[in-house]
Amino acid sequence: MPLLRLDGVTVRFGGRAAVDAVDLEVARHEVVCLLGPSGSGKSTLLRAVAGLQPADAGRVLLGDADQAGVPVHRRGVGLMFQDHQLFPQRDVAGNVAFGLRMHKVARRERDRRVAELLDLVGLPGAQRRAVASLSGGEQQRVALARALAPEPRLLMLDEPLGQLDRGLRERLVGELRELFGRLGTTVLAVTHDQGEAFALADRVVVMRDGRIAQTGTPLEVWQRPASAFVARFLGFDNIVDATVSGAAADTPWGKIPVPDGSPQGVRKLLVRPAGVRLVPPAEGLRCTVEARTFRGTHVAVLLRPRMPAADSPPLEAECPLRDAPATGAETGVVFSAEEAVVLEGE
Repeated sequence: MPLLRLDGVTVRFGGRAAVDAVDLEVARHEVVCLLGPSGSGKSTLLRAVAGLQPADAGRVLLGDADQAGVPVHRRGVGLMFQDHQLFPQRDVAGNVAFGLRMHKVARRERDRRVAELLDLVGLPGAQRRAVASLSGGEQQRVALARALAPEPRLLMLDEPLGQLDRGLRERLVGELRELFGRLGTTVLAVTHDQGEAFALADRVVVMRDGRIAQTGTPLEVWQRPASAFVARFLGFDNIVDATVSGAAADTPWGKIPVPDGSPQGVRKLLVRPAGVRLVPPAEGLRCTVEARTFRGTHVAVLLRPRMPAADSPPLEAECPLRDAPATGAETGVVFSAEEAVVLEGE
């Protein structure tokens, strides 16, 4: 039995469905990230599960119990938001112990639990510190400890790392992943950052216009995006119309090999930048280098095809810094079938 089950959950604002008949299950001890652009319905769905936003249709079940009419504080869920929502008038211990006091936990047990949680989140001995004296990362840790204190059966995170700088965010997401695995916490998290979701989640749910566009493990979603929308959301731009026949696709960039067993007929084709290989200009698709962008581990090279047609869509390739051709240089391009994906939908 899943810990959380959504059956046809719909939330409307006026005549618009912000969440549209969503079915979803979250298993015990599973970390699931709702991923999607702004306005896709992911935060509204999270609020409906928490009881902060009533559903207009469908059911939210926790442990097989329908949550209709159950107030937030009786659902047994923990909540953590982007702005942390700490109480500035309370010290760190006062913030972490808030839920324990609401559950009438005895003082000695409260103190023990607060100390244990602060050790767990990497802030040992911080009980008496003022909230205002904490850095953004430390405030995030206190908010996490507060959400975990009542031992919720489901922990829900809404863009919890959104206000932190990238370096700190990348470090903390790794720590969160290790912590949730150690505690066996069941987590439903919302983020618009695919890197954050892929690092944290056992399963990713990509949302579009209030509906689920794709669900799968991070590797499955990355390797096999279900549609052009999902591929573009993940940051892939090499998407063109194609006619697939056998193990090849006819495209504006010429004939491109595709994996065996690919869907046939008129489709959209994605070629990941790693599958666009630069060769001497006399070989393959002839292109001009329009721009280069340093991406840390590689250089993204924007190419303008000159053949088979001058109006062919641009291409992005990636290569090591030492091998990146200069802007304005001529190069040839060949394609790798392993990095080509025939997409099923728009």
